[in-house]
Amino acid sequence: MALTDPLGDMLTRIRNGQQAKKDSVMTPASKLRQRVLDVLQREGYIRGYSSEELAGHDGIRIELKYFEGRPAIQHVARVSKPGRRVYSGSTELPRVRNGLGITIVSTPKGVLSDAEARDQNVGGEVLAEVF
Repeated sequence: MALTDPLGDMLTRIRNGQQAKKDSVMTPASKLRQRVLDVLQREGYIRGYSSEELAGHDGIRIELKYFEGRPAIQHVARVSKPGRRVYSGSTELPRVRNGLGITIVSTPKGVLSDAEARDQNVGGEVLAEVF
């Protein structure tokens, strides 16, 4: 079965895994998913990820992170969806929880957090928000 929103599927797997207090979750591999996971790891929301074989296909094992028994990711939501794409310039990038969270942005310079995109003065498609 083909997924219409692979990134939304990965974010849902992370959300469900943390609600179930899992150590890790598996998701099919793609370059976009790996770039988003790079941002989440740089910002300290996940412990890490590794490539694995998943039923004959490439997969990614995401190591979830907890702090004092609570998930490091309190909220994760897809902003730009297949039916409604959301784009933003570098000066209009949304701030999540007044700077306590991050917005993940797909830019011409790669997938970046909102702070990195502002520093490099680039805008793009707003993929997700995390806090």
